[in-house]
Amino acid sequence: MHKTEHLTIEKPDVQDSGIQRAAAILRDGGLVAIPTETVYGLAADALNPQAVGRIFEAKGRPSDNPLIVHIAHLEHITNVARTVPESADKLAKAFWPGPLTMVLPKASGIPDKTSGGLDTVGIRLPSHPVARAVIEAAGVPLAAPSANLSGSPSPTTAGHVLADMEGRIEAVLDGGPCGVGVESTVLSLAGERPLLLRPGGVTPKQIESVIGPIDIHPAVYHALERGQKAESPGMKYKHYAPHTKVMVVKGDGQSFARYVNSQIGKVGALCFDEDLPHLHVPAVSYGRMGQPDTQAQGLFDALRRLDGLDAEVVYARYPDVDGMGLAVYNRLMRAAAFEVIEL
Repeated sequence: MHKTEHLTIEKPDVQDSGIQRAAAILRDGGLVAIPTETVYGLAADALNPQAVGRIFEAKGRPSDNPLIVHIAHLEHITNVARTVPESADKLAKAFWPGPLTMVLPKASGIPDKTSGGLDTVGIRLPSHPVARAVIEAAGVPLAAPSANLSGSPSPTTAGHVLADMEGRIEAVLDGGPCGVGVESTVLSLAGERPLLLRPGGVTPKQIESVIGPIDIHPAVYHALERGQKAESPGMKYKHYAPHTKVMVVKGDGQSFARYVNSQIGKVGALCFDEDLPHLHVPAVSYGRMGQPDTQAQGLFDALRRLDGLDAEVVYARYPDVDGMGLAVYNRLMRAAAFEVIEL
């Protein structure tokens, strides 16, 4: 393929020339990486199976991994979902536009390619004005998983996208860094009880304040059972991983520094800002201690930077798991393929 176009935005509305160009590529069956408030998404016309097939090809993504469909207006949910329960309506009013994906029975027009062969589909109304302007200008809902090579850390800047996708896609629309920094929360409302499939920018407590108790899928904390089908993006065993091997270390700051400093060989660390002065090995911080929102914003960039440490193993400091910390924990554990050292 030819060189990937780097499109810039003067103002985030439908008339902007960069957004118009992106929309034209999408209507024509092409692929465009677009900014959202969570991470950059690799967008294609969700109703065009050939275009959606190209997403899987560009990412090297398994075809049974479902995609999330993005809409520009709340009323468009009925074009994508067959039925919309009262709980979905309440959650949409509370958290849309925003980083919440709801899994609902899919409408007949949604191709199997988009839903990963499932009879349900994940739907999201992003809050990023550029994302919504692109969807509106394209005139179709957009399937848009993270715009990275499958399994590698998700992109939170246009530069991250180009590092993985240069020459594989038609264009990237540069909207600056993403605000949330990790993918959306995915909540299934297709079963008997609401089920959290992936933690993200809307926390379980926030959801429960609107619709009452929810269940949390075991794959949020552990690897999927062998042969178990992923019901949502981000449920696979290893995901978000740099090339360098990552192992998570559970312990306080002092124990963590002592353990890492005692390791022999080419070792690195992924830690909090407060740990940096105590480490004698190359280290990258992913945020401040006790601030899961800033940890989420910094995590994927930090994971990408680990490959520049020239380390064979990187030891990562275990995050808090409360609130937004659950999303950080989930991404970090998958990056480490669930390998944890308890001190």
